[in-house]
Amino acid sequence: MKTSISVEHVTVRYGDVVALDDASLEVAAGRVTGLIGMNGSGKSTLFKSIMGAVRPELGSVLIDGMAPAAARSSGRVAYVPQSEDVDWAFPISVRDVVMMGRYGRLGVTRRPRAADRAAVEQALARVELAELGDRQIGALSGGQKKRAFVARCIAQDSELLLLDEPFAGVDQRSEGMIVRLLRELAAAGRTVLVSTHDLHALPDLADEAALLLRRVLFHGSVEEALMPERLAHAFGLDARDARETGETL
Repeated sequence: MKTSISVEHVTVRYGDVVALDDASLEVAAGRVTGLIGMNGSGKSTLFKSIMGAVRPELGSVLIDGMAPAAARSSGRVAYVPQSEDVDWAFPISVRDVVMMGRYGRLGVTRRPRAADRAAVEQALARVELAELGDRQIGALSGGQKKRAFVARCIAQDSELLLLDEPFAGVDQRSEGMIVRLLRELAAAGRTVLVSTHDLHALPDLADEAALLLRRVLFHGSVEEALMPERLAHAFGLDARDARETGETL
Protein backbone atom coordinates (compact mmCIF):
# COMPACT_ATOMS: atom_id res chain seq x y z
CA MET A 1 0.00 0.00 0.00
CA LYS A 2 1.44 3.37 -1.04
CA THR A 3 2.28 5.80 1.76
CA SER A 4 1.03 9.29 0.96
CA ILE A 5 1.83 11.17 4.18
CA SER A 6 4.90 10.37 6.25
CA VAL A 7 5.29 12.18 9.58
CA GLU A 8 8.40 11.11 11.44
CA HIS A 9 9.26 12.12 15.04
CA VAL A 10 7.82 15.62 14.68
CA THR A 11 8.08 18.06 17.58
CA VAL A 12 6.44 21.50 17.41
CA ARG A 13 6.56 24.13 20.13
CA TYR A 14 4.75 27.46 20.50
CA GLY A 15 7.00 29.20 22.99
CA ASP A 16 7.01 27.02 26.08
CA VAL A 17 3.99 25.00 24.92
CA VAL A 18 4.70 21.63 23.30
CA ALA A 19 1.98 21.08 20.68
CA LEU A 20 3.47 17.92 19.16
CA ASP A 21 6.03 15.72 20.89
CA ASP A 22 7.82 13.11 18.78
CA ALA A 23 4.69 12.46 16.69
CA SER A 24 4.92 9.85 13.92
CA LEU A 25 2.18 8.84 11.48
CA GLU A 26 2.00 7.21 8.06
CA VAL A 27 -1.17 7.61 6.03
CA ALA A 28 -1.85 5.42 3.03
CA ALA A 29 -3.31 6.54 -0.28
CA GLY A 30 -6.83 5.45 -1.14
CA ARG A 31 -8.04 5.45 2.46
CA VAL A 32 -9.89 7.70 4.88
CA THR A 33 -8.02 8.13 8.15
CA GLY A 34 -9.76 9.68 11.14
CA LEU A 35 -7.64 11.80 13.47
CA ILE A 36 -9.06 11.73 16.99
CA GLY A 37 -8.10 13.76 20.04
CA MET A 38 -9.41 16.26 22.54
CA ASN A 39 -9.02 20.02 22.14
CA GLY A 40 -5.35 20.94 22.51
CA SER A 41 -4.16 17.46 21.54
CA GLY A 42 -2.25 18.81 18.51
CA LYS A 43 -4.61 17.92 15.65
CA SER A 44 -4.59 21.36 14.04
CA THR A 45 -0.82 21.65 14.54
CA LEU A 46 -0.34 18.32 12.82
CA PHE A 47 -2.43 19.56 9.89
CA LYS A 48 -0.38 22.76 9.71
CA SER A 49 2.82 20.72 9.74
CA ILE A 50 1.56 18.56 6.88
CA MET A 51 0.61 21.68 4.92
CA GLY A 52 3.95 23.33 5.57
CA ALA A 53 2.39 26.22 7.51
CA VAL A 54 4.33 25.22 10.63
CA ARG A 55 7.95 24.15 10.59
CA PRO A 56 8.78 21.39 13.09
CA GLU A 57 11.54 21.95 15.61
CA LEU A 58 12.49 18.31 15.15
CA GLY A 59 11.46 15.57 12.74
CA SER A 60 10.23 15.59 9.16
CA VAL A 61 7.09 15.56 7.03
CA LEU A 62 6.89 14.23 3.47
CA ILE A 63 3.93 14.13 1.08
CA ASP A 64 4.46 11.64 -1.73
CA GLY A 65 8.18 12.03 -1.02
CA MET A 66 8.03 15.84 -1.33
CA ALA A 67 8.45 18.59 1.25
CA PRO A 68 5.07 20.03 2.33
CA ALA A 69 5.62 23.44 0.72
CA ALA A 70 6.51 21.87 -2.62
CA ALA A 71 3.54 19.48 -2.45
CA ARG A 72 1.17 22.30 -1.65
CA SER A 73 2.49 24.61 -4.38
CA SER A 74 2.08 21.79 -6.90
CA GLY A 75 -1.60 21.46 -5.99
CA ARG A 76 -1.30 18.06 -4.33
CA VAL A 77 -2.88 19.23 -1.06
CA ALA A 78 -6.43 20.49 -0.54
CA TYR A 79 -7.68 21.76 2.82
CA VAL A 80 -11.05 22.28 4.49
CA PRO A 81 -10.50 24.60 7.49
CA GLN A 82 -12.42 24.89 10.73
CA SER A 83 -15.28 27.37 10.52
CA GLU A 84 -13.61 29.83 12.88
CA ASP A 85 -10.67 30.16 10.49
CA VAL A 86 -12.86 31.65 7.74
CA ASP A 87 -13.99 35.28 7.31
CA TRP A 88 -17.62 34.64 6.47
CA ALA A 89 -18.29 38.37 5.94
CA PHE A 90 -15.88 38.58 3.00
CA PRO A 91 -17.83 39.54 -0.16
CA ILE A 92 -17.24 36.43 -2.22
CA SER A 93 -19.73 34.04 -3.78
CA VAL A 94 -19.96 30.29 -3.25
CA ARG A 95 -18.91 29.75 -6.86
CA ASP A 96 -15.83 31.92 -6.39
CA VAL A 97 -14.85 29.97 -3.26
CA VAL A 98 -15.00 26.75 -5.25
CA MET A 99 -13.06 28.35 -8.12
CA MET A 100 -10.20 28.98 -5.67
CA GLY A 101 -9.54 25.28 -5.92
CA ARG A 102 -8.61 25.79 -9.58
CA TYR A 103 -6.15 28.67 -9.07
CA GLY A 104 -3.09 26.46 -9.33
CA ARG A 105 -4.24 25.42 -12.81
CA LEU A 106 -5.18 28.84 -14.21
CA GLY A 107 -1.77 29.97 -15.40
CA VAL A 108 -0.33 33.46 -15.10
CA THR A 109 -3.48 35.24 -16.30
CA ARG A 110 -5.64 33.66 -13.56
CA ARG A 111 -8.49 33.54 -16.06
CA PRO A 112 -10.73 30.49 -15.76
CA ARG A 113 -11.07 28.45 -18.91
CA ALA A 114 -14.06 26.41 -19.95
CA ALA A 115 -12.57 23.32 -18.28
CA ASP A 116 -12.15 25.21 -14.99
CA ARG A 117 -15.71 26.50 -15.05
CA ALA A 118 -16.98 23.02 -15.83
CA ALA A 119 -14.99 21.52 -12.93
CA VAL A 120 -16.49 24.09 -10.55
CA GLU A 121 -20.04 23.46 -11.72
CA GLN A 122 -19.56 19.70 -11.41
CA ALA A 123 -18.19 20.11 -7.89
CA LEU A 124 -21.12 22.32 -6.89
CA ALA A 125 -23.53 19.74 -8.27
CA ARG A 126 -21.88 16.93 -6.29
CA VAL A 127 -22.48 18.80 -3.03
CA GLU A 128 -25.95 19.93 -4.15
CA LEU A 129 -25.13 23.65 -4.11
CA ALA A 130 -25.48 24.40 -7.83
CA GLU A 131 -28.50 26.65 -7.27
CA LEU A 132 -26.66 28.64 -4.57
CA GLY A 133 -23.49 29.35 -6.54
CA ASP A 134 -24.09 33.11 -6.69
CA ARG A 135 -24.91 33.47 -3.01
CA GLN A 136 -22.40 35.16 -0.65
CA ILE A 137 -20.55 32.40 1.21
CA GLY A 138 -21.49 33.70 4.67
CA ALA A 139 -25.20 33.52 3.84
CA LEU A 140 -25.12 29.71 3.76
CA SER A 141 -26.06 27.45 6.64
CA GLY A 142 -23.32 25.69 8.61
CA GLY A 143 -23.69 22.47 6.66
CA GLN A 144 -23.81 24.27 3.32
CA LYS A 145 -20.61 26.16 4.14
CA LYS A 146 -18.76 22.93 4.81
CA ARG A 147 -20.13 21.42 1.61
CA ALA A 148 -18.87 24.48 -0.32
CA PHE A 149 -15.34 23.91 0.95
CA VAL A 150 -15.57 20.20 0.16
CA ALA A 151 -16.60 21.28 -3.37
CA ARG A 152 -13.46 23.42 -3.51
CA CYS A 153 -11.40 20.32 -2.71
CA ILE A 154 -13.20 18.34 -5.40
CA ALA A 155 -12.60 21.08 -7.97
CA GLN A 156 -8.92 21.23 -7.03
CA ASP A 157 -8.58 17.51 -7.85
CA SER A 158 -5.74 17.06 -5.34
CA GLU A 159 -4.16 13.80 -4.26
CA LEU A 160 -4.43 14.64 -0.55
CA LEU A 161 -7.43 16.08 1.29
CA LEU A 162 -7.12 17.45 4.82
CA LEU A 163 -10.36 18.24 6.65
CA ASP A 164 -10.25 19.91 10.08
CA GLU A 165 -13.47 19.17 12.02
CA PRO A 166 -15.73 19.10 8.94
CA PHE A 167 -18.79 17.93 10.92
CA ALA A 168 -18.80 20.67 13.58
CA GLY A 169 -22.09 22.54 13.43
CA VAL A 170 -23.45 20.74 10.37
CA ASP A 171 -26.86 19.17 9.91
CA GLN A 172 -27.31 15.43 9.57
CA ARG A 173 -27.98 15.61 5.84
CA SER A 174 -24.76 17.53 5.17
CA GLU A 175 -22.77 15.18 7.39
CA GLY A 176 -24.07 12.16 5.50
CA MET A 177 -23.27 13.79 2.16
CA ILE A 178 -19.74 14.71 3.22
CA VAL A 179 -19.09 11.17 4.48
CA ARG A 180 -20.32 9.72 1.19
CA LEU A 181 -18.18 12.08 -0.90
CA LEU A 182 -15.05 11.40 1.13
CA ARG A 183 -15.59 7.65 0.75
CA GLU A 184 -15.96 8.13 -3.02
CA LEU A 185 -12.80 10.22 -3.24
CA ALA A 186 -10.81 7.63 -1.28
CA ALA A 187 -12.15 4.86 -3.50
CA ALA A 188 -10.84 6.86 -6.49
CA GLY A 189 -7.34 6.79 -4.97
CA ARG A 190 -7.27 10.02 -2.97
CA THR A 191 -5.75 10.22 0.50
CA VAL A 192 -8.17 11.65 3.08
CA LEU A 193 -7.19 12.72 6.61
CA VAL A 194 -10.07 13.98 8.76
CA SER A 195 -9.95 15.33 12.30
CA THR A 196 -13.26 14.89 14.10
CA HIS A 197 -14.90 14.73 17.51
CA ASP A 198 -17.83 12.78 16.09
CA LEU A 199 -16.93 9.26 17.17
CA HIS A 200 -20.42 7.99 16.41
CA ALA A 201 -19.89 8.63 12.68
CA LEU A 202 -16.34 7.29 12.61
CA PRO A 203 -17.13 3.65 11.60
CA ASP A 204 -19.03 4.82 8.50
CA LEU A 205 -16.45 7.48 7.66
CA ALA A 206 -12.99 6.02 8.16
CA ASP A 207 -11.00 2.96 7.16
CA GLU A 208 -8.63 3.53 10.08
CA ALA A 209 -8.08 5.95 12.94
CA ALA A 210 -5.22 7.61 14.79
CA LEU A 211 -5.49 8.75 18.41
CA LEU A 212 -3.45 11.86 19.14
CA LEU A 213 -2.35 13.43 22.41
CA ARG A 214 0.67 15.47 21.31
CA ARG A 215 2.01 12.20 19.92
CA VAL A 216 0.25 9.36 18.11
CA LEU A 217 -0.94 6.95 20.79
CA PHE A 218 -2.54 4.47 18.40
CA HIS A 219 -3.00 4.02 14.67
CA GLY A 220 -5.02 1.11 13.36
CA SER A 221 -8.56 -0.10 12.82
CA VAL A 222 -11.51 2.07 13.84
CA GLU A 223 -12.85 -0.75 16.02
CA GLU A 224 -9.63 -0.89 18.02
CA ALA A 225 -9.34 2.89 18.22
CA LEU A 226 -12.80 3.10 19.79
CA MET A 227 -11.99 0.64 22.58
CA PRO A 228 -12.77 2.39 25.91
CA GLU A 229 -9.26 1.83 27.24
CA ARG A 230 -7.72 3.58 24.22
CA LEU A 231 -10.20 6.46 24.35
CA ALA A 232 -9.53 6.84 28.06
CA HIS A 233 -5.84 7.31 27.37
CA ALA A 234 -6.44 9.80 24.55
CA PHE A 235 -9.07 11.87 26.40
CA GLY A 236 -7.68 11.70 29.92
CA LEU A 237 -10.55 9.63 31.29
CA ASP A 238 -10.70 6.36 33.13
CA ALA A 239 -12.03 3.39 31.17
CA ARG A 240 -15.47 3.49 32.82
CA ASP A 241 -15.97 7.15 31.88
CA ALA A 242 -14.90 6.35 28.32
CA ARG A 243 -17.51 3.57 28.08
CA GLU A 244 -20.22 5.94 29.28
CA THR A 245 -19.27 8.98 27.18
CA GLY A 246 -17.36 7.57 24.21
CA GLU A 247 -20.07 8.30 21.64
CA THR A 248 -20.16 12.01 22.45
CA LEU A 249 -16.49 12.85 23.04
